[in-house]
Amino acid sequence: MAENKALLIKGGRVIDPASERESLADVLIDDGKIIAVDDPGKIPESRAARVIDAAGCWVVPGLIDAHVHLREPGFEYKETIESGTAAAVAGGFTSVACMANTSPVNDSPYVTAFIMEKARSTAKCRVFPVGALSKGMRGEELAEIGGMISEGARAISDDGGKPVMNSYLMRKAMDYVRAFDVPVISHAEDAHLVGQGAMNESALSSELGLRGNPDAAEEIMVAREVALCRLTKAKVHIAHITTAVALEHLRRAKDAGLPITAEATPHHLTLNEESIRAYNSNFKMSPPLRSRHDVEALRRAVADGVVDMIATDHAPHGIIDKALEFDLAASGIIGLQTAVALALKLVHDGLMKPMRFVEAFTSKPAKLLGIPYGTLRPGSAADIAVIDPDAGWVFRDDVILSKSGNSPFIGWEFKGRARYTLIDGRVVFGSEG
Repeated sequence: MAENKALLIKGGRVIDPASERESLADVLIDDGKIIAVDDPGKIPESRAARVIDAAGCWVVPGLIDAHVHLREPGFEYKETIESGTAAAVAGGFTSVACMANTSPVNDSPYVTAFIMEKARSTAKCRVFPVGALSKGMRGEELAEIGGMISEGARAISDDGGKPVMNSYLMRKAMDYVRAFDVPVISHAEDAHLVGQGAMNESALSSELGLRGNPDAAEEIMVAREVALCRLTKAKVHIAHITTAVALEHLRRAKDAGLPITAEATPHHLTLNEESIRAYNSNFKMSPPLRSRHDVEALRRAVADGVVDMIATDHAPHGIIDKALEFDLAASGIIGLQTAVALALKLVHDGLMKPMRFVEAFTSKPAKLLGIPYGTLRPGSAADIAVIDPDAGWVFRDDVILSKSGNSPFIGWEFKGRARYTLIDGRVVFGSEG
């Protein structure tokens, strides 16, 4: 008789936007697949070799992050595929899409193949590369897009602080990717307007004596991407959108039926420019932290679905990159282990419903990347996160699994975290605490 390896997740609140289910239910898993989702007590415990008690927790599809920087190859002192994905599963993520700003840049099928092979041997979760849009991310000529997609790239982008300033090149990329049905991801900032801007341009930037990065830099480029999306009908995704006016451009494009999507980061939903008063370089982002008005507009846009998904833009940096004057320090923070708690603030504040929260982390990014995950339907891969929305915890240095520690949230008291993360029915992260 074959050994029983089935697993039962019992008594949790199952929230699955892909199947429009939100109810108390039990989930039976076997052979890497979801076998059944049924009312509490309907699935006998005798069918499982192990039972996870999920009382008080949400049982949701494994979270999917459409925007991370895993740094390998080339910047392993900041992060590796192994360490970055360890942080991912601790945060409830089962799939991540990694950007192309590695060294060498992921602009050829050979680098894409290396990332895929490295992920197969060391990654703790699923890894989907994002190929560079231009060779060397220099914005001059198209990269080997078809070859990278054939090796597993699920999108193309020069994100990494590098917008594609050449509108003709961006248009060519959009025309080209239509044949492959993958999105172009835009870092929407006008580099000429950003210049050496280190924070949001405002009265505060003048007061602090820091060069400003104006809202207009983002708004102009979002408007351009909307225009090119209208022209090409390609799938376009706006990374880390931040300004109220850019959100209006996005809203009008969606109302017009254009195939355009956008993401917001947990830190842009939480922090504003006032955080920079102490000149702590862990608050330096690209795009920068914006005004309170922009943050409130962004929170509403995520809650009502105008901004489709939440993505971390996990950007690890070593001490040598951050321990500099604010102007000179690298932009970005780690975010995989704090994303759930930060985004849950919108739910706890009554601004966003749990179903929408889960959608922003699961079915929406799955659709963007064209991957068969982000659902709890029977027969699907058993990629699952068990989230305790009320668990209190403190984000300390000793819980960080990334190789880097560049976070402004160290020492923060949080409410909500992943208790278990499962991939193909295997528990890859579990905490009873």
